[in-house]
Amino acid sequence: MSARETDPNITEHLVQVPIGTITLEGNLSIPATPRGVVLFAHGSGSSRHSPRNRFVAQELNRRSVATLLIDLLTPEEEEAVDMQTRYVRFDIDVPLQAERLKGATDWLNQHPETNALVTGYFGASTGAAVALVAAAEYPEAVSAIVSRGGRPDLAEKALRHVQAPTLLLVGEHDAPVIAVNKTALAQLPTTKQLTIVPGATHLFEEPGALEQVAQLAGDWFYDYLNPAARERGYMGVR
Repeated sequence: MSARETDPNITEHLVQVPIGTITLEGNLSIPATPRGVVLFAHGSGSSRHSPRNRFVAQELNRRSVATLLIDLLTPEEEEAVDMQTRYVRFDIDVPLQAERLKGATDWLNQHPETNALVTGYFGASTGAAVALVAAAEYPEAVSAIVSRGGRPDLAEKALRHVQAPTLLLVGEHDAPVIAVNKTALAQLPTTKQLTIVPGATHLFEEPGALEQVAQLAGDWFYDYLNPAARERGYMGVR
């Protein structure tokens, strides 16, 4: 494992995360005194190098939250899935990546620098569906979820089983995604909130939009990445 200093109080590691028969690569960033760790699930066609997710992760790091950005498909799998139609790609991605997100959660709970921290999920686009499915199947391991421009409709069967407090963030000018998030909000049985970011489109590329996402996500994780949640117990992936 190699490491480099991102600033005087945050250390970033390039890590290898073994899950079953494969090994996934990720970037683990740890502040000096982290209050929790957030695992990122990026959308289809993106990667852990997504500048938007990296920006949000850096802002969380500044607020004393550790982050793990990881690619949940191998390069070979990404290439193979890209040969499918986009609809089929989504259908293939979500169950497989949810299993791997759970495996990465186990890895965090065994890693010496993060095994005492509560875990949250940040999912972008289709990655939000991955996060919701994993959280529904693994409720004792996930304390909070934030979705950015998410596709919770791809996790429809899992929504009623989600226990972690969930924040849905959608751009004001992303009408189709607003609609599916409103439907998902009604199905979630947990603490939940849908926030529309003014002036933003799906990718939150407008000036100040991503800063709002980072602020809102940071506030949500500050409230719900509560170390007391650790008392619920940790059993490992079943």
